[in-house]
Amino acid sequence: MIQFIKQLFGLAPKTNYSELIKNGAIILDVRSKGEYSSGCIKDSINIPVDQLRNNLGKLKDKNLPIITCCASGMRSASAKSILKSEGYMEVYNGGGWMSLNMKI
Repeated sequence: MIQFIKQLFGLAPKTNYSELIKNGAIILDVRSKGEYSSGCIKDSINIPVDQLRNNLGKLKDKNLPIITCCASGMRSASAKSILKSEGYMEVYNGGGWMSLNMKI
């Protein structure tokens, strides 16, 4: 709860997405196929959030960092929760894909 409040007010440490990418993180875009085809981050993987549980086999290494993204950050937050509940160890909500793209 305290961590959530810190994040809400911008007091939590910032995630270095560039560093995560350099260390092998996967970018998982959870928008629809149509949204993804209209623009995406280079080398990202597209699995729509409503199909994520059925496609976890595409994310074989549960210890590899995963950065989720979508249009605004809502679906990517849901995707992060799903992945964490399925045992993925290091998952980050990157928020909107355009904003994330500028951070990497």
